[in-house]
Amino acid sequence: MTQGLSTRPANRDELSPLGFLHRAARFHGGRVATEHNGERLTYAEFDDRAARLAGALTEAGMKAGERVAVLAPNGPTVLAAHFGVPRSGSVLCAINTRLSEEEIVYIVGHSGARVLIFDPSLAGPAHAAAARHGVLAWEIGTDLEDRLARADPAGAPGGVPANEDDPIAVNYTSGTTGRPKGVLYTHRGAHLMALGAVLESGLDINSRYLWTLPMFHCNGWCYPWAVTSVAATHVLIERPDAEVVWQHLRDGVTHLCAAPTVLSALASHREAEPLDRPVTAVTAGAPPSPTLLAKLEALGIRVVHVYGLTETYGPATVCDWPAENDGLPAAERARLRARQGVPFTVGGEVRIVDKEMRDVPRDGNTLGEVILRGNTVMAGYLDDPEATAAAFVGGWFHSGDGGVMHPDGEIELRDRFKDVIISGGENISSIEIEQVLVRHPAVDDAAVVGMPHEYWGERPKAFVAIVDGADISAEELIAFAREHLAKFKVPDTVVFGPLPRTATGKVRKNLLREPGWAERFQPASEPEGPAS
Repeated sequence: MTQGLSTRPANRDELSPLGFLHRAARFHGGRVATEHNGERLTYAEFDDRAARLAGALTEAGMKAGERVAVLAPNGPTVLAAHFGVPRSGSVLCAINTRLSEEEIVYIVGHSGARVLIFDPSLAGPAHAAAARHGVLAWEIGTDLEDRLARADPAGAPGGVPANEDDPIAVNYTSGTTGRPKGVLYTHRGAHLMALGAVLESGLDINSRYLWTLPMFHCNGWCYPWAVTSVAATHVLIERPDAEVVWQHLRDGVTHLCAAPTVLSALASHREAEPLDRPVTAVTAGAPPSPTLLAKLEALGIRVVHVYGLTETYGPATVCDWPAENDGLPAAERARLRARQGVPFTVGGEVRIVDKEMRDVPRDGNTLGEVILRGNTVMAGYLDDPEATAAAFVGGWFHSGDGGVMHPDGEIELRDRFKDVIISGGENISSIEIEQVLVRHPAVDDAAVVGMPHEYWGERPKAFVAIVDGADISAEELIAFAREHLAKFKVPDTVVFGPLPRTATGKVRKNLLREPGWAERFQPASEPEGPAS
């Protein structure tokens, strides 16, 4: 019988990742929390820094629910802000450091931030935002350190929130199709996602986590809280320079997160040599090619392939890896690792549905939209009820990503719906073409988009980055593609050069499309296509 049972102080705490730092400082206060440019902080010292930041914000008049923006590369201050800002009752808004001044000014204004903490290297856009919106600007360095020295570490509310559904952070989408939207994370969602990261990546107290992923991206997939939850060590670097990363890998780093483009740079770097112990690399952003996965495996880097969005606190699914898969041929292992897998342990449900929200067949072929629901889906978009309602039609979050469901229940992405190429009525996955192109040893990376065609409607065009020192012609690469693709999927055109990317490593395909759609080019002759 359950009559009369209720929650009491003895059997319930509101969920919040703030408790992770309290625990680490209390029971592992002498362990190294952070390493940055040769300097170390213990967990007791790191906790004090976060508490002082909370105290300084409280003394500045910040009230519960108000936003604090941070504009800085990875470092001790950004990490401390993940605890100090919410400890003051405020909401953290970590801003992409690679945005234009106009975009930064917009986000500071839209978020309603009252304080902006910024790195000196970003003083220009920080001062512009402060002047435009009347924001208090605190510069990292002497200015901020003086404020922390004066602050009372016991002067902030501290502890977990009264309601676990209170916001802890707001993260802005990339805005490639319009103004970026502010995605609201809650204390509950951040707590659970952090624990999911621990489970899926195998973090423990002896782990050394290298910060190759920007903390402004989905709060670093919640790893500021995940690594702290097990009192592991944060190894902080400002940017993922391949040579620096290899040095840290040889010096004992055990885990990192990175987009496939960063992993590709590691795999092809002159320092790349097999490690004497395994390293776990969690990757997402775009499906890594089987070719890249095979290279990393040979180097001793175990890839955990995940999938998610800003709206899902970062990763939402993971490619589970049973031990029996280790006995499969290398090509088969790489093919299976390229899947996006099953829901995170702490997540919820993931489906692939048609336009009427009916589940597509589990045949690994029928394309549908990825939809999700569960504990680690955003609370909504900041001050945008219409966009929130549109994202949650039918009680599920609609990702806009196209994928298939395999018979074993694993999902595999095929494309953003906006990136599917429709040629002569046939759907072509740009990802499928890209993965074939990068098999060629001269190709470092590739992006494929649909370009307008008067006869077929659209035809694939490939943009290709070549390995340093390699030499290949467009004709040779097209011939290579013909060996591995159906005739109608082979790109008509190949262009060589660097690929434009977002700060999180995603190719900006919208930029690749623009010239072609504007020019509405006429083909010299009618090429082969789906009907051939």
